[in-house]
Amino acid sequence: MTATHDFTHGGWRPSKDRFLEILDNPLYRTLVDLQDLVTTSTAAFWSARGVKSVHLPITTGSISSPMGLGSDSLPVAVDLFGERTFLADSMQFMLEYGCRLSPNGAWYLMPSFRGEDCDESHLNQFFHSEAEVPGGLDDVITVVDAYMRRLAKDVLERHNDTVGELVGSTDHLNEMVKLDAFPRITFDEAVAHLGSDPAAVRNHAGWRTLTRHGEQRLLAEVSPILWVTHYDHLSVPFYQAYGDDEGRTALNGDLLFGLGEIVGCGERHVDGAQTRAALNHHQVPEADYEWYVRMKQERPMHTSGFGLGVERWLMWVLQQQDIRELQLAPASTA
Repeated sequence: MTATHDFTHGGWRPSKDRFLEILDNPLYRTLVDLQDLVTTSTAAFWSARGVKSVHLPITTGSISSPMGLGSDSLPVAVDLFGERTFLADSMQFMLEYGCRLSPNGAWYLMPSFRGEDCDESHLNQFFHSEAEVPGGLDDVITVVDAYMRRLAKDVLERHNDTVGELVGSTDHLNEMVKLDAFPRITFDEAVAHLGSDPAAVRNHAGWRTLTRHGEQRLLAEVSPILWVTHYDHLSVPFYQAYGDDEGRTALNGDLLFGLGEIVGCGERHVDGAQTRAALNHHQVPEADYEWYVRMKQERPMHTSGFGLGVERWLMWVLQQQDIRELQLAPASTA
C-alpha cells in the first residue's frame, strides 16, 4: 500500500489529504519504527566503538557540493539575518574537525540539503548518517560493513514479522547479515565488466561515472551487495585522497544495493599540501576552504569517512520504488 499522490504537472505531488491517509497505512507505522531503529541502533553502534556524537549547525560556509568538476548537485543558499550562508549538504568537514577532539572518531544523524530536483531516487532534503574515523579506505569500508549488518540484524530482531508482511520476504536482510565482508571490485574492473554498453558508463571530459543502469547491471551480474572502489578522481569531491601517484584514481568507494548507491565513503588528504594540490586539480578556489586547508596544515590527521542516505536505506528495507514515499511529511516536491 502506498500513499495517494498526484503525478500531474510532470512530477510527484502528495495529495492534500496525504497527512490523514497515511495514518491508516501500515507502511507508515512501520516507517516510524524503522526511523526510530536507525537512531537508536546507530547511537549504540558508535557508542560501543567510542565514536562520539557531535552537535553541529545545519548552516555552513564550506559546502562540499559542488566541490569540483564531477559535482552533480548545487548548494542551497539562504539569507540568515542578512548573512548569505548555505544549508549543509554534508557535515564531513566538521566531522573531520571533530576527529581532532574525539580521537576515536565523530558521527551525526541529521538532515542534509541538496540543490537538485526530487525524483524516484533523490530528495533535496534527506536524513544523513555520517561518520569520520581514524584510518584509511579499508578501515572505513570495514566499519560500514559492520554498521550495515548491525542495522539489518536489528530490523530482523525487532520488526521481522512486520517487514516480512509488508514486503513479502526478509531474505534481502538475511543475506546482508550473513556476509562477513561485502564483495569489492574497482571502478576499472566495473567498467571492464560492463563492456561496450553505452548506457552503463558515462564518459565526461577526463573522467567517467556509472549510470543507474550500470549500477543495476553490476548488482544483477556480480553481487546484490557490492562495493565499487577507486573511481576516477575528477568524478569525486576534491577532498578524497589519491589512489595512485598519477592522481588518476581516488581512495573512495560506493556501496551498491537496492536502487544502487546507498553509501559513499572515502579516505581524506592528510595535510595541507595534499589538499591544496587537489583543490587545484579540481579547479576549486582555495579561498572557499581556507579554514579546512589550515586545519590540515596545522593539525594533519589520517581519517576516512562515509555517508548513508537513510531514506535510500529505508527504500531497500521496505522494497519501495519511490523515495518520495519514504517521508512522513514531504519537505518539498520536484
